[in-house]
Amino acid sequence: MPLAVALPKTAAQVREVLRVCHALQMPVVARGAGTGLSGGAMPCADGLVLSLAKLNRILELDPIACTARVEPGVRNLAVSEAAAPFGLYYAPDPSSQIACSIGGNVAENSGGVHCLKYGLTVHNVLGLRGYTIEGEEIVLGGGALDTPGLDLLALAIGSEGLLVVVTEVTLRLIPKPSVAQVVMASFDDVAKAGDAVAAIIAAGIIPAGLEMMDRKATVAVEPFVQAGYDLGAEAILLAESDGTAGEVADEVAEIERVLKAAGSTGCVVSQSEAERLRFWSGRKNAFPAAGRISPDYYCMDGTIPRKHLGRMLRAIEEMEKKYALRCMNVFHAGDGNLHPLILFDAHQEGEWDRADRFGADILALCVALGGTITGEHGVGIEKIGSMCVQFTPSEREAFFAIKRAFDADGLLNPGKAIPTLHRCAEFGRMHVHDGQLPFADLPRF
Repeated sequence: MPLAVALPKTAAQVREVLRVCHALQMPVVARGAGTGLSGGAMPCADGLVLSLAKLNRILELDPIACTARVEPGVRNLAVSEAAAPFGLYYAPDPSSQIACSIGGNVAENSGGVHCLKYGLTVHNVLGLRGYTIEGEEIVLGGGALDTPGLDLLALAIGSEGLLVVVTEVTLRLIPKPSVAQVVMASFDDVAKAGDAVAAIIAAGIIPAGLEMMDRKATVAVEPFVQAGYDLGAEAILLAESDGTAGEVADEVAEIERVLKAAGSTGCVVSQSEAERLRFWSGRKNAFPAAGRISPDYYCMDGTIPRKHLGRMLRAIEEMEKKYALRCMNVFHAGDGNLHPLILFDAHQEGEWDRADRFGADILALCVALGGTITGEHGVGIEKIGSMCVQFTPSEREAFFAIKRAFDADGLLNPGKAIPTLHRCAEFGRMHVHDGQLPFADLPRF
């Protein structure tokens, strides 16, 4: 429980709250819709939660400039709904888009199933307005192709509320494609499906979306949404093509050719908009579907080079045996962003601890394969120990130096994202196996 909660309705009220908290040296945790998965908005017992939920207006939608100015509490999906009459939409589409807020998307640099072609939040935000902990207004980015000085806009996006409290965001909108189709490909082996992803990109094809689900995931999802998935396949890939009718027809044919050469046992192409949305509905509902078949689940978020997807999937299968836990695999496969769902029962003694160590092993392998411990969920408190696997003490000190430049007293979202030396020592004690961290023998690429 926090010491107090503030629910401002205007940017001016946000500024005054921050000024008061700075004067009192009170920690502040900014909070949006609460859909985050890394504990980035967990309250401090001696601090204030600054809810931005009531700053929920679309301030301006400019169909000529293809931009929208919104407050941070606006829901992700609401932007596309407002832009639809102009033939426009906002590209980043996390699975929680019906509920998650733009402010939260900025804090975590959220992606979604279409981020392969259209980019993450950082690629679709033109500018930010907000306040430092002292209540000083800060304006980053703008309408120009390149703004003067350092690129602090990119620094702020994904900074998890540690640097600035955002009160306004200018978003890039893009035209809705005239045609979109999804190819659903089945595979009799998960590693083949992973290798097929690399084959598509190697062929010079950049699909609008390229997602992967293993059999455990499709079996869980199909009764929930009736998406039409092949339940006999060990894994399926969803590859979407969008553009003009001619462009889509040519690209779909090329995607099918590559998938068959990569070992696909069958391909189905959506024949209507309703069928296309149904294929995606299963992917977007994988997390709630997991909740139907397991008392608890732990959703991981790591990123690896695409060429190692098959290797990672085989490693996760071995980890399932090691920890005696099941794992559903749902990936933003096109950009190597993994979302393994570790299934467990917290009421069974030892299962949460095994799930935690299972997750730490996955993230350690991500780093060993040349990837990162997070793709879009952020570090928060969940992965703060795994930061010690990826970054050296001098690198973490550089992060703290940036933090001090914006927030010298460490009042904004304290204890999140950047581990201290003490926390790293603690993580080492918790996760050491036979004198080594998991996968310590693997090379850093």
